[in-house]
Amino acid sequence: MSITPELLHGGWSPSAPAVSPDGRWVAWVTGPVVPRGAPHAALWVAPADGSASARRLTDGARRVSLPRWTADSGALIHLADGALVRVGLDGEQVALTEWEGWVGEMIALDGGPLVLLGEPDDQEPENGITVWTGDETPAGDRLMLLAPGDIAPRRLTAPGDRHVTAVAARPDGAALAVISWDEPAEEPGAFTARLHVVDPHRDTARDMGPLPLNASCPAWWHDGTAWHVALLGVTPPGPVGGLTVLDVTVPPPGLTPGPPRDLTPDGTICPVELVQSCAGPLALFADGLDTSVRRLRPATGDFEEIARIRGLASSLATDRDGGVTALRISGPQTPNDVFVLRSDGRPRQLSDTRPQFRDVDWGTQERLTWTAPDGLPLDGLLVLPPGRSRADGPLPLVALVHGGPYARYADALQFNAYVSAQHVAAGGYAVLLPNPRGSQGHGPAFAARVVGDLGGAELGDVLAGIDQLTADGVADPARLAIAGWSHGGYLAAWAAARTDRFRAAVVGAGIADWGMQTAFGELGREEAGYSGSHGWESPGPHPHDAVSPIGHAADITAPVLILHGEQDTNVPVAQAVYLHRALRHFGVPHEFVRYAGEGHIFSDPTHQADVMHRIRAFLDRHL
Repeated sequence: MSITPELLHGGWSPSAPAVSPDGRWVAWVTGPVVPRGAPHAALWVAPADGSASARRLTDGARRVSLPRWTADSGALIHLADGALVRVGLDGEQVALTEWEGWVGEMIALDGGPLVLLGEPDDQEPENGITVWTGDETPAGDRLMLLAPGDIAPRRLTAPGDRHVTAVAARPDGAALAVISWDEPAEEPGAFTARLHVVDPHRDTARDMGPLPLNASCPAWWHDGTAWHVALLGVTPPGPVGGLTVLDVTVPPPGLTPGPPRDLTPDGTICPVELVQSCAGPLALFADGLDTSVRRLRPATGDFEEIARIRGLASSLATDRDGGVTALRISGPQTPNDVFVLRSDGRPRQLSDTRPQFRDVDWGTQERLTWTAPDGLPLDGLLVLPPGRSRADGPLPLVALVHGGPYARYADALQFNAYVSAQHVAAGGYAVLLPNPRGSQGHGPAFAARVVGDLGGAELGDVLAGIDQLTADGVADPARLAIAGWSHGGYLAAWAAARTDRFRAAVVGAGIADWGMQTAFGELGREEAGYSGSHGWESPGPHPHDAVSPIGHAADITAPVLILHGEQDTNVPVAQAVYLHRALRHFGVPHEFVRYAGEGHIFSDPTHQADVMHRIRAFLDRHL
């Protein structure tokens, strides 16, 4: 079977695995990759021990999400088209309330109450008009408590008017760990995170102090003496750098908490998810091209590995005691499916949502390692055209740079909805997927190496990978292209301006001017951390000018394909317009395509298919 956009858009995909508190069952949601009316997403369940096949609990007539087990493991509570519904293991469904406010998270406490994180009914602006003078705090997500028999949830007022981003219930149900911002807008809200301990029954709160950028995933644990809240956050002092696991000791009432303590100092891996269990929090760590599952040991306060997953693992879930763990796994030629970890650490597959992928002629995917000019060890992947091998080289090569820059290529199936390595390879191209400095998977220090050197050694890392493939006879140095989305789009534009080695560049949702990104991007202060300045420090020139492709547009000679969503708030479309005008001014051959209604990541399958076909056609013309 050939690799086509239709293959990507067809079929089903699993999400949101949830393990029952007693460890006997695993539930998950399976929905169409591209929702197009009925059937909608359905809820599935399977015994964790593999003693029976998975079965569907809901018929797909309503879209389901957020499956959460009741405390007694006898039923699941979920959202069905926005309504709260309880479904038993026999499939019998009962509506819990007619209230249909927006809910982003919910936790079932012993005794039946539900803690909800969401938006109360009274927060919708009238006529879609919001007036902001700079003094008011826009409405955000709040904590709510729904007791058995209530017709609507009651808002918990203890956190005040702060926007709640994450919540975790202490195992005894007597306290909640709550992460909140001053306001829901990421700039500046994300830089104002604080931790509170909330009593949901008395509606009182204790302030545990400020948290770093990207604070998330709170998880309770006890060291035998005191309660702690572990969470993920950017390694201090930030704001730019990799994530680490931080820990806050909850002192007795009346005492002031100390600053967060780093539980993963000097690490060479990066935490990506953290979940709670009575035996100690479990975490997923990005570890090079693979994923490590680790448990926090309460006695020592460090993490021990309990399983190593080849490729990409995500959506970690566990039972009450941490003995049964479920997660999604994707390998080099297999899509995401739900697995449960057995006692020996090996995964057992529970879902099989895209069996047709086993008949696809995927390109061979290889692991690569190489060394940067300054001696830094690097890794990445090579995807070869289907049916081809290294012996068929030298081949035209496309360097496909990931976004972030704090992201990574894991050894998982590289078939996605924007710049797809497998689809490009199917056109006869070798594809290099590099993890340059700044990437996730090699610890916070590796991630921070891009700060102050944006586009410098970072681009050198990519070129060194190409040099190795050229020396190995895989890549044809006369037929090279570079492509990427988001930060990868930035690096593609930057490479086109700073070297003449590429015959074509694809700039997807990329940054042309870092000053503009600081002004209009979703996280301006973080963008300034990467690029070196905001622009308001002085008349300039500024550090960000030196690393912006727009200032070097006169040096671009290779043809450029610019792709951008018109509703992108992460990297506004003005970035693409600016680059387009510069290229037109200097007479550089290029194409500029704007996609109506699309944000940073496209959702319309017609647009996704157009991107895939358009990139291949552009490469065919120029390589």
